[in-house]
Amino acid sequence: MAILLALTLGVLCLLVLFRKAGSREAGMPPGPPTAFLLGNLHQLPTKFAHYKFSEWARVYGGFYSLKLGSGTAIVLTDPTAVKELMDKRGAITADRPALHLAEVVARGLNLVLARYTEDWKILRGAAQAILTPQATARHLHIQHAESIQLVHDILNTPGSFYTHIQRYSNSVILSVLYGKRSPRFETPETVTFYKVEHEWTTLLEAGATPPLDYFPFLKYVPERWAKWKRDCKYVRQVQREMYFGLLDQTRERVQRGEGNGSYAEELVARQKELGMDREMMGYLPGVIIETGSETTTAYLQTLVLALVAYPEAQRKAQEEMDRVVGDDRMPTLDDLENMPYIRAMILETHRFRPVTPLGIPHATLAAEEYRGYVIPKGSTIFINAWGIFHDPDLYDDPENFIPDRYLLSPNGTKPGADGSDLRPNFVFGAGRRFCPGVHLAENTIKINIMNFIWAFDFNKPLGPDGSPIDVDTMAYIPGLTIKPLPFRCRIIPRTDGKAEIIEREFLEATETFTKFEFELTPEDQEFVAKERASTM
Repeated sequence: MAILLALTLGVLCLLVLFRKAGSREAGMPPGPPTAFLLGNLHQLPTKFAHYKFSEWARVYGGFYSLKLGSGTAIVLTDPTAVKELMDKRGAITADRPALHLAEVVARGLNLVLARYTEDWKILRGAAQAILTPQATARHLHIQHAESIQLVHDILNTPGSFYTHIQRYSNSVILSVLYGKRSPRFETPETVTFYKVEHEWTTLLEAGATPPLDYFPFLKYVPERWAKWKRDCKYVRQVQREMYFGLLDQTRERVQRGEGNGSYAEELVARQKELGMDREMMGYLPGVIIETGSETTTAYLQTLVLALVAYPEAQRKAQEEMDRVVGDDRMPTLDDLENMPYIRAMILETHRFRPVTPLGIPHATLAAEEYRGYVIPKGSTIFINAWGIFHDPDLYDDPENFIPDRYLLSPNGTKPGADGSDLRPNFVFGAGRRFCPGVHLAENTIKINIMNFIWAFDFNKPLGPDGSPIDVDTMAYIPGLTIKPLPFRCRIIPRTDGKAEIIEREFLEATETFTKFEFELTPEDQEFVAKERASTM
């Protein structure tokens, strides 16, 4: 009888637990209705999750919760909540959610995705030590030279602008981090990087893979039925070959006395001081390549798309450029101080299409209370940058590209809206996870937007009848980082004189390029020789 009673009580307890599984606990922020066991998992789209998150924000507010199986997610679509929870309470929200994919691929050594561990603190400390504003300034010469090749490439083959931007983004970060550049898009390192990075960011997008971290039994599905396992194995193998190959090449160049001041050289010299082992040395600069290449590419491709789609904004920027710089020289970073409209355009590009629309999710290290609600320990927190930057309560006509909004208000907000807690760099993260490479990224953006505006007219493509065809500003590639689908446009040099200046500057950049051209393939060597000969 006692055994029967115990079994009955056990079954009743299990029934109660299962009944609550997937349900929102008392005291949590509101959110969409949940389903048994799943919570809201079944409602998450497999791509472009930021649209759904923003739709829910219009219903449940800028601070709401989701149930992901037995786990909890908090979605912040309110800049005040971001400032309070992510910046002011950064000690509590500094963790990342458990991400089995990242553990399989990088074994906890991906600076961006790793949990708040001692290893992460070492990686973060090393990144902060080498990515200072002063160190960034030392690399302006290669950033400038690579930006000159970008406009040279677009000038000569404008139809390939999309891949020219990809080459530039990868080459400039390779040069700064490893002291080795990619002179063309077909350079092996660049081809390999973009192939594996596409696989990796697709895997990481919210909803793109089975909910492994909420239903752990899914981790044990055999590989032949789990495509994500095959994809992770491929990504890990290729990333390690690339990262550690580049690191070893850097060591060998230093030993030969051929160093050029790259960040990897500094890591090698300070390895013991920074407390890093070989695995950390391989992954730290490698992961920075991931984030730097992808986000820069996405931003610059979005900028071109916006210039094509909004010719009036382009005209205003060109008028300002002509007034400040003129036709006889290319712009410099010092000129930007006198270009309020182009500074506004930089901010509007971030707002219009944030490259990481949901950021990289954080997680709470302890239970927290906010606005009278409980946030459980271990909750995932999303910063919905897309939803914030497209909030009609904050911005007039948020779906359109209007740089002028930042001339009327420091944060681009409409009259009467409180934008005091807004900041344009939500895409660079928050709190203790704020991107340490922000200074490098900002210089890259500034240099290139000025070059584009100075050098070219970006026009809509023409149809069979010769009339302009609109470009689709919503056609994007899904992923953790989003970027425009390849699109057509007409890029024309603004004057013959500017085209001549670009070619002259490209030839003069040879002295800088040669300091970063190591281990080039015969095809790369032939390409470099032909390009330089053609401008003499």
